Amino acid sequence: MAGVATTRRSEVEWITEGVGRYFPQEWERFRDAVPADLRGERLVDAYARLLADPDPAVREKAARDWCDWEDSHVRVHADHRPDPRYADPVFRMRFARLVTHYWRHHAWLEDGEILAGVEKLGHVPGVLVHGRIDLSSPLRTAWELSKAWPGCDLVIVEEAGHGTGGGMGDALKAATRRFAP
Repeated sequence: MAGVATTRRSEVEWITEGVGRYFPQEWERFRDAVPADLRGERLVDAYARLLADPDPAVREKAARDWCDWEDSHVRVHADHRPDPRYADPVFRMRFARLVTHYWRHHAWLEDGEILAGVEKLGHVPGVLVHGRIDLSSPLRTAWELSKAWPGCDLVIVEEAGHGTGGGMGDALKAATRRFAP
């Protein structure tokens, strides 16, 4: 697994609001794109409602705004290039709907359930690959998960954030090769 998150409430709040302290201009644009009548809701709930609006223009704008925000908070290097998948309106809509659907419901899990239950995996092998400078999903979650899962190894990629740059691709390939026959 890469870019580890467990959908705890604190993680959803971080990625939709807290990480905005590193990207204030982008976060304000993300927040302010929500119409005034939805501003009292959590951002993830407001966006989920916008993405289900009967008006296709409202849905498309919400998907674009959500994906712009996603692309903002994975940027940790000055040479970051926008994710080309977000240029595809079909991908953009599916991605935004899927993420908001799971996050607003915390993947239908009790808060911390993944972390509490991972010990049941025992010594089933697994590898978590996580960027040291991942602002979107801070390393702490991957660290906690690796400590609770006896069969798991944590690979920390020093120069990587949440995306595939900084050596993440090589680390993921190496982790995958560990399971090849």
